[in-house]
Formats: sequence, C-alpha cells, structure tokens
Amino acid sequence: MTPMPEAVDTAHISRRTAPPTWLVVALACAGQFLVVLDVSVVNVALPSMRDGLGLSTTGLQWVVNAYAIAFAGFMLLGGRAGDLYGRKRMFLVGLALFTLASLGGGLAQDGWQLLLARAVQGLGAAVLAPSTLTLLTAAVPEGPARARAVATWTAVGAGGGAAGGLVGGVLVDLLSWRWVLLINVPVGALVLAGSVRWLAESRTGDGRRLDLPGALLVTAGLGTLAYGISQTEAEGWTAAATLVPLVAGVALIGLFLAVEARTAAPLMPLGLLGRRSVASANAAMLVAGSAMFCMWYFMTLYAQNVLGYTPLEAGLALVPSSVAVLVGSKSAPRLMRRFGVRAVAVSGTLVAATGFAWQSTMGPHGAYATAIMFPGVLMMLGSGLAATPLAALGTSGAAPAAAGLLSGLINTSRTMGGSLGLAVMSTIAAAHTGGEGGAAALTQGYAAAFRTSTGVLLAGAALMLLWLPRRRPSAEQPARETGKGSTAHHTHD
Repeated sequence: MTPMPEAVDTAHISRRTAPPTWLVVALACAGQFLVVLDVSVVNVALPSMRDGLGLSTTGLQWVVNAYAIAFAGFMLLGGRAGDLYGRKRMFLVGLALFTLASLGGGLAQDGWQLLLARAVQGLGAAVLAPSTLTLLTAAVPEGPARARAVATWTAVGAGGGAAGGLVGGVLVDLLSWRWVLLINVPVGALVLAGSVRWLAESRTGDGRRLDLPGALLVTAGLGTLAYGISQTEAEGWTAAATLVPLVAGVALIGLFLAVEARTAAPLMPLGLLGRRSVASANAAMLVAGSAMFCMWYFMTLYAQNVLGYTPLEAGLALVPSSVAVLVGSKSAPRLMRRFGVRAVAVSGTLVAATGFAWQSTMGPHGAYATAIMFPGVLMMLGSGLAATPLAALGTSGAAPAAAGLLSGLINTSRTMGGSLGLAVMSTIAAAHTGGEGGAAALTQGYAAAFRTSTGVLLAGAALMLLWLPRRRPSAEQPARETGKGSTAHHTHD
C-alpha cells in the first residue's frame, strides 16, 4: 500500500546510495537466515551440549529459551530503534552483537556461560530481525512484488530453521557442538561487510526516546513466566516455587501493558491493536507459534534419544521437512491471490495440525518414513503456508513511522508464543515420562507434547477463521501513530 504523503515526507532515506532491490532483499534475508538458523542448529547439538557441560534437562530447555525470550522481549525495542536511529545502523549493531555472542557461546566452559551467551545472542537477534523485514518492505513497493519478497524472507527464515538440523548435525559429527555457534562468526562477518558497503540508510527519526522500561518489563515478565512453567515439572502447580514466578510473570506483563498505555512514546502503542488486521494476525501468530516452534526441539530429541540417530543422521532425517517449509512459503503468495489471506492461513494451520496429530502416534521403534518424514513434511508445509499470510497481514498498511514496530510485533508474537509454548510442552513431556529415561517413557512424553500441540493448532485455526479479515486492509487506511500513545484506523474487513 502507498503510505500517506505527509508520512513519506518525514522519512530520511539515502536514495543516492540505494542499491539494487535484489541486493537489499538478499542481505536482509541473510540476516534473517542467521537469526532463525541459530534456533534449530542448536537443537541438534543439545545432547552433545548436555554431555560436554553437564547440563540438566531444564538447562537444555533454557539453552533454547534464553535465546528465544531475550529475542521476543527486546524485539519491539529493536524495531523502534530501527525506526528512530536508522534501519541499516540497527541491522549492523544487531549483527555485530549476535556474531560476538556466538563467539562467546562457542568458547563457553561452563553452563552459565553458554546460557549468558545465548541470551546476548537473543538481544542481538532482537535488534537485527525487525530491520531485516523493514529494509525489505522499504525497498519493495507494496503489491505482488512485496508479497513475493515477503514470501522469500519467510522461506529463507523457515529454511534457516529447517537447515539448522542438517548443518548442526554435520558440525557436531565432524567437529564438536561448539561449532554450531562458532560457524556464525565468519558468516556474520561476511554479511556485516556486505551490509556496510551496500545497504542504504532509512529512518523516520522523530526525536522520541526509546521505551527501555517497557522492554525490560516485557522481557522480565516473559522470562519469569517461562521459569514458573518450567518449575511445574519438579515442584507441581501448587508449590510456592511455581506459583510465585507465575504470578510475578503475569504481574510484570500487566505492568508492561499499564506503562504502555500511559507513556508518551510507548514501545507497543496499544492503539495499533485496535486495527483488526494487526490484532488478529499477531494473535494467530502467537497461538500457532506456540505449537510449531516446538517441532524441531522434540523431533531432534526423539531421533537421537529414542531412535538412536547420530546428530548427522538426525539432521538428514529432517531434510524433507526443510524442503516442505520452503515449498509452503513460496507457494503461499500465489494461493493468497487466488483464495485470500484467511483461507491460506487456516488451511496451512490445518495441514500442520494433521502432521502434529500423526507425529503423536510415534513409537519407540518407529520407521523413518512414518515416524519422522511424512508427519514432518505435513507439519512444516503447513507452517510455511500459514506464516506468509500472517506476516504479510500483520505488516500491511503501515505508515513509515510504524513499519519497524509492526515488523517487530509480528516477530515478537511468533517468538513469544514459541518460548512459552516450549516451556509448556517440555513440562507436559516430562510429566508423561514418569521420571524415567528409557525409550518408551521418552516417546510417551514426546507424543503427549505433539498431541497438545495438535489441539493448540486446531484452536488457532478456529481463531483465524473467526477473526482474520478476508482481504488485506485498504491502502487508504494505514496504521498511524499520534502523540501520546497511539491510535490506529479501523478497517471493516
């Protein structure tokens, strides 16, 4: 959609040095690839990390969640920083921080050092990720061309998550688990050099301050809530060790919402959620992400801990899923034009739910085709089909001043749902093992997590069917921010 003229006039864009559109898309997608790759590439290495650093089951969960929670909690701050101080500048800052933290994690000698490095990686990713999508949408006019660019961005991100299993397996088998982090250093340095040379700066600097208190509150709230959920495995739901962090987490998130409603320059202008397309797309992304995020975690643990696959074999086993998510992401724009955004998002979620339901029937001696490949293909094909329309809907119609914010918000919803979903599903899996570590007990726990995820996805499909607009919002009604807090134009979709 075409932004309103007065919004365009306030943007400061380095047009003289603007590179070819394809190069902006390539660099933005490279940054997104690194961010998402680092989630799944670590999953394959978790058993080796546990042995190398003596991590507990809960510690393994936090290797993933330390990254995901910092990522989700600071994503909105990263998006706003890009709007105010420059998308290119924040892209470079985030990529540099991410690369340095990867080096620290790869050299970690103790569990706490690894967890700290993962949290800093998440912070770097939170600064980097919103700029990847905003640089892309700023370079490509809204319409079919942008839909294709967003689909490429989604496919590369999803492909990063999928390829991580194979890359991680190769690195762990041939070198060590440390290289699943150290590999980011040369790749990050190469992308950093290309970005310094080729990316053009753009921003909508309006002189407002960053809402650091809001970022700290939402991150603390998510982390405390996830910690409380993880405590239920050992302490139960009624113990003080569980209830105190759960209540504190909810209180912190409530305080975050109260601060956002009162501050003059909020991290997340609550008025934007009055726009149907923004609110429904983010709610759907949060619900679907809470289930889909767990797929790689449990599939790699099942392959290695139950079926006895090596890290490389586990990575190879998930290659068909990698292809499926790319096919789904790249097919979505064409299907969206023919059937509409809502139909594609709902259909994709139902395809994913079918895969999760199939995966929940796995056994301790499952055959590869029926226990990993076919259900994995359905899960990730559906994920690719659903994510593209939700991302396009959640960022459509944004004025330049809100572009980074909405990009950060849709990423936050997906990652926030994923981090809390992983905490819940890990607790459910552990509860169904009965404290045993045998193949049959572990399979029972993993199957329970996939059954629960199936129910979550069915609920998400119903939510999308009832709430998502049939079409994208009209170009004449972009999301806009005003003065204290923010308001958004409503569309009657």
